[in-house]
Amino acid sequence: MSDARPSETMRDLGVIQADAPILRQPTRPFALPAERDVAEQVLDQLFAAAVRIAEVHPFAKGMGIAAPQIGIDRAAAIVQPAEAGAAPITLLNPRIISRSDETDEQFEGCLSFFDVRGLVPRPLAITVEQTGLDGSTTVCTYRQGMARLIHHEIDHLDGHLYEDRMRDGVTPISVEEYRQTGTVWSY
Repeated sequence: MSDARPSETMRDLGVIQADAPILRQPTRPFALPAERDVAEQVLDQLFAAAVRIAEVHPFAKGMGIAAPQIGIDRAAAIVQPAEAGAAPITLLNPRIISRSDETDEQFEGCLSFFDVRGLVPRPLAITVEQTGLDGSTTVCTYRQGMARLIHHEIDHLDGHLYEDRMRDGVTPISVEEYRQTGTVWSY
């Protein structure tokens, strides 16, 4: 990255920043398959943004981006797993239908306020229902780091930021203070 603050770099790459009202509003679901073309266009825009972002910042823990983060008020997000060559996960109209009682607390970053990292408790497993482009419904269970990434993106679609999930009295730390850049999640 250049000398610009990480949040400025993300803004320059087209990522909406935390002060924007769209990040605090629940998104509109897609009527699928009727809105298939619209959903495909939104997914294309998300993938294009992810490519731009990955060119300037490596993501050892994986990376996700939700439609509101690029200014689109629709229930779509993508997640790129940390494993090299792993296929990205697309999420349309996702909702968490169950979550494990067992949780852990790890630092998360967010493209919409990338100058800090926050210690966020999350369930170690979540089950997500989502809609396919053809209107079908699928249910998948995600664990550990993938559960964390998916939950983070679904929060965006529901109008929440990770700081909403942090324990009382815990505040984000500066990216300069954070010591886990370039490392994978630890379980």
